[in-house]
Amino acid sequence: MIFYYIIINIITFIVFYLDKNKARKNKWRISESQLFILIYIGGGLGALLGMLLFKHKTKKFYFYLTIIFSLVFHFLSNNRHLVS
Repeated sequence: MIFYYIIINIITFIVFYLDKNKARKNKWRISESQLFILIYIGGGLGALLGMLLFKHKTKKFYFYLTIIFSLVFHFLSNNRHLVS
């Protein structure tokens, strides 16, 4: 399971980087819904690092909320023994 989270966060980080570069060059962008999907499937940490390092989507509060929700959800779902 840890391997999955490493890979999905690396992919999410790269996608945030690519989208930021496309934004700078006024090219066709990666949709926010695709970015959210990456966050929902476990890429929250990669998204947060990408947002902060590339200064990308930092003014959109709902990205922060989605990332926090996703990180908490994935932590709790993978550590059920801590909750019960």
